[in-house]
Amino acid sequence: MYRPEIKVIDCSVRDGGLMNKWQFDDAFVCKVYNALTEAGVDYMEIGYLSSESAFSRDDVGPWKFCAEEDIKRIIGDKEKKIKLSAMADIGRIDYDDIPQKSESSLDMIRVACYAHQVDAAIDLAHHCIGKGYETTINVMAVSTVGLRELNEALDDLSKCNVPIIYLVDSFGSFYSEDIETLAKKYMERLQGKEIGIHCHNNQQLAFANTISAIISGINYLDGSLYGIGRGAGNCPLELLISFLKNPKFKVRPLIEAIEAEILPWAEKIDWGYYIPYMITGTMNQHPRTAMAHMDSEDKNKVTQFYDQITSAT
Repeated sequence: MYRPEIKVIDCSVRDGGLMNKWQFDDAFVCKVYNALTEAGVDYMEIGYLSSESAFSRDDVGPWKFCAEEDIKRIIGDKEKKIKLSAMADIGRIDYDDIPQKSESSLDMIRVACYAHQVDAAIDLAHHCIGKGYETTINVMAVSTVGLRELNEALDDLSKCNVPIIYLVDSFGSFYSEDIETLAKKYMERLQGKEIGIHCHNNQQLAFANTISAIISGINYLDGSLYGIGRGAGNCPLELLISFLKNPKFKVRPLIEAIEAEILPWAEKIDWGYYIPYMITGTMNQHPRTAMAHMDSEDKNKVTQFYDQITSAT
């Protein structure tokens, strides 16, 4: 599936941090950074860009903020051979807290929003463009958005200066035909822009749906090491890299990083395919209820959870 236009973004630290409040130590982030660089991955999303007025460092780790001094501890003074990205949520970053690109090791800021927040996302993304960054807008939870609202959001996005718009399966509820249909819609309404894909794995379909996106012409692809991420996790990066058949990519460094840093975390936090995450995915619901169940003493009482969720609809 070699296509030179394809760019791969690793979300291990950013999305994985949703499961442990970004409490990864420097050794973890360094290992991921070095492995991704050696593997030829295009971007590493090293965390969120947030204001310290919105979150306390007593509650969350440094990768919720991506302060320059924290990033510098990871990348050192050597030439950076992989681009760095951070995600910004609407309302959780003050514009004045975004440094000029010339003062930052970040290359890209990805603005996450819901369909009804597109205007605010465009404003924030344009602000980031003005400061010198590459930008994307990632429209989340599209599976819950009505056709009219989605068309209006895409029409607004078509008029903005942001070059990359992401299709996000936040709840892991889509099938390949959904991805194909939406990819076609995004491309028709967002002509001249690149489209990205970010899939969650509630139904074991994140990798398959990412393949469907590639076949449909989507060029910006998200994944994470061993699928680490919120709830059911993401498209496993090592599977994606193996599939792409691009000679610039190397899989072995990713396997080494998984062995050294990801598998130990798999003993402490639960992401990936679990029945509660499957249930919320098939019900097209936010995984917060499944995450709460997985954190409880009743995590293995999956029939009870199924009855609870299905009776509430």
